[in-house]
Amino acid sequence: MMCSSIKAVAALAMLSVWPLAAQAESSRINNSPDYVMMNPSSRTGLDLSGSWAWSIDPYRDGLSGFHGGEAGIGHRRFDPVDVEAATRDDPAALFEYDMRNAERTTLPGSWNTEADSLRHYNGLMWYTRNFSHQTRNESRYFIRIEAANYTSRLYLNGAFIGSHEGGFTPATYEVTQQILNGSNDITIGVDSARTPLSVPPPVTDWETYGGITREVRLIEVPQTFIDDAWVRLTRDGRVAATVQLNGIDGSGQSVYVKIPELELTLTGKTDVNGVFDTTAVVPKDLVRWSPENPKLYPVIVTAGHDTLNERIGFRTIEVNGLDILLNGEPIFLRGISMHEEELGIAPARVMSEASARALLTEIKEGLNGNFVRLAHYPHSESTLRLADEIGLLVWSEVPVYWLIEWENEATLHTASSMLAESIHRDRNRASIILWSVANETPVSAARNRFLKTLISDARRLDGTRLVTAALLTSQSESDGIVEVHIDDPLAEWLDVMSVNTYNGWYGDMPLANVHALRWTNEHGKPLLFSEFGAGALAGFHDPSMKRKFSEDYQAEYYRQTLAMAEQIPSLRGMSPWILKDFQSPRRQHPVYQNGWNRKGLISETGRRKEAFYILAHHYAELESHVPP
Repeated sequence: MMCSSIKAVAALAMLSVWPLAAQAESSRINNSPDYVMMNPSSRTGLDLSGSWAWSIDPYRDGLSGFHGGEAGIGHRRFDPVDVEAATRDDPAALFEYDMRNAERTTLPGSWNTEADSLRHYNGLMWYTRNFSHQTRNESRYFIRIEAANYTSRLYLNGAFIGSHEGGFTPATYEVTQQILNGSNDITIGVDSARTPLSVPPPVTDWETYGGITREVRLIEVPQTFIDDAWVRLTRDGRVAATVQLNGIDGSGQSVYVKIPELELTLTGKTDVNGVFDTTAVVPKDLVRWSPENPKLYPVIVTAGHDTLNERIGFRTIEVNGLDILLNGEPIFLRGISMHEEELGIAPARVMSEASARALLTEIKEGLNGNFVRLAHYPHSESTLRLADEIGLLVWSEVPVYWLIEWENEATLHTASSMLAESIHRDRNRASIILWSVANETPVSAARNRFLKTLISDARRLDGTRLVTAALLTSQSESDGIVEVHIDDPLAEWLDVMSVNTYNGWYGDMPLANVHALRWTNEHGKPLLFSEFGAGALAGFHDPSMKRKFSEDYQAEYYRQTLAMAEQIPSLRGMSPWILKDFQSPRRQHPVYQNGWNRKGLISETGRRKEAFYILAHHYAELESHVPP
């Protein structure tokens, strides 16, 4: 959702969370982020990861008094006050916080693992630290929070800068007027509480992890800088570049987009809005990106006093009848779903490059995969860049999950803004081929209108990729034959139909009958199995296969479901649920779960289950049958 330093927090008293005030429809249409700040890690500045002080605030005392007015001086965690010195100067002064002497934690990270008492804490937490920086008059300065779950407020040197809603997309704020030359105090209030108006809603089947779970950066750029640079290969066979400048000198500025390895330069001047948009013939020696050859080209964008460096792969993705075409050739997506959760017995959603590489390597090399569904929200930019590097096709989605308030304009604005923030951040990632707008949402007229809006938004922001959603299905039985019908009306609006199927795990169908299920496809579109799976506790075996949660049952479930999949002519890929056991407060069986969803093919510590090898063998067979 767009950052703003002037938005009212009107829903605070009513909902006890912030900032969930209703948005006008006109603001939903203008849902792109105020600042894209493409490739922020390459920018000059300061990584603010590391030690921060933190203070729990379950009653949100730091935001407002108990009668609803402004928080008092002794309660505002964001005031850059040396409390010890203040109380020495005035012994009568009353402070009920002291951030300089508070406990400390390391960010990025979640408070879920900070202490046993915080494992299921759902509320407001304050983080603060000091940093020093030498400012320059010719520069502009920004604070970028890559992810803070679920809503956040930024203060610099006691001044409120802005707020952001959404736990998985970045917030970028200009602080040129507030930053000091030298010592600065930064405070971020993060509230994990969600309401029925939130995206996702309060009830999910995965741990949402409160806290600042990705990097915080101070970024320094010229007065006029390159905010966005989207360089791609179009389906009609041209290299296209769209560059957006931000600053007073953005209009009429010369722009150069160079791909040195191809000896290609696209050049021209920006329009009155600071936008440069052009195409060029594809060089004959361009190597197209693919999972087999994930070729990335250094790309240098220059405008005025600013230069932006990128690494970009060039490929096309489209649909032709029942086929998904990568670079004009049919492809079968051999995948798995994955949550943003690192290996270990106490994950805190600290997805370092090493953590992400460990998981993606299990998919690419262990499972013989070429595809990953990054569920159920936008994952970190570093994970996407790693997928580019190692060669994994990606499904990226927004957390429009289960029971959303379909008729609420504020909720639509939130979802639409999340989608826009995700697409703007990741449009240069060759690995992404699918934007997903929803998962397992019940059909209604209001839901259809809501999701059609998101589909239109995705196509408006990026017409080079495919749009999908994980749909629900229905079943019918005739003469002992069970048929599955994709009768969700949203299918007509999608490029690729995707469904989650759990016959043999949920419901009353015997596992032995799953292979005989028949699937209809009246839409003439390619079909993906976006989810299927069964739970198993690693190491628990029951060869009789009479008990769920055994590795034996999970293995047989995979045999049956893969046999079913082989009989579906329109199936063009799958991403079973899921790579790794992940935390979920819904799952509380005291023997098999203890807060973990056990549908992973590997345990939380990386131990491979029997079903892992069944899927890996199946994918190896599929790969060997694909013509070169």
